[in-house]
Amino acid sequence: MAINPKDLPLSSLEINSNLKLFQIYKNLKHVSLKNDTYFQVYEEIFSKYVGKEITFVEVGVLHGGSLFMWKEYFGEKARIIGIDLNSKAKELEKHGFEIYIGSQSDKSFWNNFFNKVGKIDVLLDDGGHSNVQQIITLNQAINNINDNGLVVTEDVHTSYLKKFGNPSKYSFVNYSKSLVDVVNSRFPGTQIKKNNNFSNKIYSVSFYESITVINVNSKKSINATVLKNNEKETFKTLDLRNTDYFPKISKYIDINLPILHRINVIRKIVRYLFYSHNFFLKIKLYFKLKKYFK
Repeated sequence: MAINPKDLPLSSLEINSNLKLFQIYKNLKHVSLKNDTYFQVYEEIFSKYVGKEITFVEVGVLHGGSLFMWKEYFGEKARIIGIDLNSKAKELEKHGFEIYIGSQSDKSFWNNFFNKVGKIDVLLDDGGHSNVQQIITLNQAINNINDNGLVVTEDVHTSYLKKFGNPSKYSFVNYSKSLVDVVNSRFPGTQIKKNNNFSNKIYSVSFYESITVINVNSKKSINATVLKNNEKETFKTLDLRNTDYFPKISKYIDINLPILHRINVIRKIVRYLFYSHNFFLKIKLYFKLKKYFK
């Protein structure tokens, strides 16, 4: 059941009262359903686009209230486009919006859409909220987002609801988590294999309550290179980053660092103990880390 903004609990009012977008939302003449926690996220991720010439697309426009909200928030330079399954949404075009009717889980719809519209800056998915709808929408959108653009998926809490077929291995939230692997695959030697070409598009992934944000920027999505800022530095020290696996040995080495630096054979043995992913280390780490994944 939707709640009138005027009846929000005090904590929500305190959070949203100073937000420009929330003030716009409260005074809308057309209906729009939004969670009260969304407005602080909106301000954080969308404020940089205010007053700019952007193309903003929202999937799931219902009665059109949110389209009016985005138009007022972003300004007259913004191109606001709505997508919906209901053909009645076309009536909103008389207010200056572009409206496309189609299914967000239909790849051919998206191909036709981007062929007509071109690349966009922001896609906000407030559509059907099912796994297949959210995942296909994200996949079809990423390669059609301008650099420094966003793909924002709302109501991802449906990944935990039974009526949406969840929890599931193939939920949207689980898919979003896999995109973290895509981002980290840019570091050499990680041996992360993903069946998509997004590693050179997705700069970062952000998770909020019920909202996932994909930051698209091909110029920043570069493969990592390890740098050393001073090649002339001659002071040597032993890397002890992994010595917490062997606390007793670590304590001994720490005391005798000067000696170890002079004995290359011992250094190689120590490095082997610290860095090789042997069977015993894996077993030890398994029991040490298992509790964090319950």
